[in-house]
Amino acid sequence: MAKKQKFPYLLGSKWTAKQKTWGWRHFQVVNRKNQGKWVFAEMIASCDPEVRFWINAKQLKDPTLWQAGWQTLEEMRQPEEELELL
Repeated sequence: MAKKQKFPYLLGSKWTAKQKTWGWRHFQVVNRKNQGKWVFAEMIASCDPEVRFWINAKQLKDPTLWQAGWQTLEEMRQPEEELELL
């Protein structure tokens, strides 16, 4: 039986950083690299293709750091505001 690939949909996925990262919030995964048990994603800023960096793909699962898809600031604040109302 073939070994299940970690993060199978990583390549081409879009992400929003909760905090500005290298001056930007919106990134896309343009490359992936497997190193032993670790998977790394090469991120590129959607508005500035000169901004590129590698990140451990496991960090993308941390909701305090990243959110899947491209979110507006308003969309990012919405869940926080809903929690404050409770």
